[in-house]
Amino acid sequence: MRSHLLNDTTAERYRRSVTEGIERVAAKLAATDRPFTGVSVDDLAPAIDAIDLDRPLHDTTAVLDELEDVYLRDAVYFHHPRYLAHLNCPVVIPAVVGEAVLSAVNSSLDTWDQSAGGTLIERKLVDWTAARIGLGPAADGVFTSGGSQSNLQALLLAREETKTDSLAKLRVFASEVSHFSVKKSAKLLGLGPDAVVTIPVDHDKRLQTVALAHELERCTRDGLVPMAVVATAGTTDFGSIDPLPEIAGLCEQYDTWMHVDAAYGCGLLASVKYRDRIDGIERADSVTVDYHKSFFQPVSSSAVLVRDAATLRHATYHAEYLNPRRMVQERIPNQVDKSLQTTRRFDALKLWMTLRTMGADGIGQLFDEVCDLAAAGWRLLAADPRFDVVVEPSLSTLVFRHIPAAPTDPAEIDRANLYARKALFASGDAVVAGTKVQGRHYLKFTLLNPETTTEDIAAVLDLIAGHAEQYLGDSLDRAS
Repeated sequence: MRSHLLNDTTAERYRRSVTEGIERVAAKLAATDRPFTGVSVDDLAPAIDAIDLDRPLHDTTAVLDELEDVYLRDAVYFHHPRYLAHLNCPVVIPAVVGEAVLSAVNSSLDTWDQSAGGTLIERKLVDWTAARIGLGPAADGVFTSGGSQSNLQALLLAREETKTDSLAKLRVFASEVSHFSVKKSAKLLGLGPDAVVTIPVDHDKRLQTVALAHELERCTRDGLVPMAVVATAGTTDFGSIDPLPEIAGLCEQYDTWMHVDAAYGCGLLASVKYRDRIDGIERADSVTVDYHKSFFQPVSSSAVLVRDAATLRHATYHAEYLNPRRMVQERIPNQVDKSLQTTRRFDALKLWMTLRTMGADGIGQLFDEVCDLAAAGWRLLAADPRFDVVVEPSLSTLVFRHIPAAPTDPAEIDRANLYARKALFASGDAVVAGTKVQGRHYLKFTLLNPETTTEDIAAVLDLIAGHAEQYLGDSLDRAS
C-alpha cells in the first residue's frame, strides 16, 4: 500500500496517474455537446449504491472507468455555453494548473511552518485585492471557503466592535434580496430572531436608502444598537448593486459597521469598462469577494477583507501546539491568527497563477464580456412578447418568465414556468435557474461564460417557450 503514497519513490507513478486522469477529463470536455445528460436521481443512485467501498479495484484505470459511469458522464458541465443557471463560472487553465500543484504539495495555510511561501503569496493577494477595493494602508484579510463564511466572519467582527453586552439589542440591516447567509450568520452569532432588519428595494432591486435611514433612526430611538449594514454588490437573484456611497454615508452618521457582500460583483474590481459601478466600496469596513464566481477560479476561492487589520483580532486564538503568543513577538506570520478555519487549503495559489499568466485586465475583459452579453440578452427579452423581464442587469443576471399570449391564470403561468425549467433540465439541452419575484415563479439566466452567445440565449428562450406552451396546451386539454 505504500506504493500509493506520493513521495520521491512514486513520482513517476504520480505523473502517469494524474496524466491519465487529465486525459479523461480533457476528452470529456472536448466531446461534451450539452451541459447535462438529463439523468435523474432515480437513474443514477442505484449505480452508486451498488458500489462496495470495502472492495477496492486496486487500479487507477479501472477506477477512472467506473468514475465515467457514476460521475463524469452525467456531471453538470459549467463550461458549456448553455449552462446558464447558478453563479458557477467556467474556469481558466492557469487556475486549474494551480489546483494540481496545491493538491499535490498539500500545504496547510494555518501556520508558517506548514506553508512558508504559501503564506506570503496569500498575504500578497490579500494586499492586492484590498488595494483594488481602496481600503487603505491598514487593510488586511484572509482567504475563506466562500461567501457565506466571509459574511459570517465580517459580521462576527462587526458584533465584537459594537462592544455591547446585550446581544438582544443588536440589529443588522440588509435588503430584502440580500444573501441568505446574512440571516444565517446572525443566528450563528447568537443574535435574536429579530436581529436582521429587512430593507425594501426599489424597482431596480437596489436597497432603498430612505427606508434604511428611517430604520437606523428608529433603531437608535428605541435604544437598540445598529451593529452593521450589509450592502450587496451583486445580489444572487438580480445582480443588483446597492447604492454604496449613500449607504456609506448613513453608516458613518450612525457609527455603524458597513459590510459589502461583493461575492458576485467583485469581478468589477478587475473590470476594464465597468469599475465605477461599485464606487463607494472603498468606504466599507469589510468586503466579501468570491474569486470563484467572477474571477473564473475553481471552487473554492474567496476572501474577506477589512479596512482595519486590528479588527481581525476578534478571530484570534492561540494554542501552544500551533501558534503560541510568542510567535507574534517573533514576527512569524501565521494566517490562523486571522481565520475562522484552522487547516486550510492553499486556494490563493490558483488566483496567483491566474494573475501571473493573464493579468488583472485579462480577467476583467472576460467579466466585461458577460456583462455585455447580459445587456444584449435583456434587449432580446424586452423585445420578445413571450417574456416578462424584471430589471435591466447591472452585472450578468437576467430574471424573466414566459407569458402566454392568451389571458391565463397567474398560478397556471407559474406552473408553466416551473415545468419549462424542469423539462429543460431533464432534456439536458440547457440548464437555467429559478426564483420568485413578488410571490411569482420566474426563471433566471446567470451569464458567466464568455463563450455563450446571443444566439445561445435566443435558442434557450425558444426551448423555454416551447416547453411552457406544451404544458399550457396539455393543461387546457386536461381541463376540457
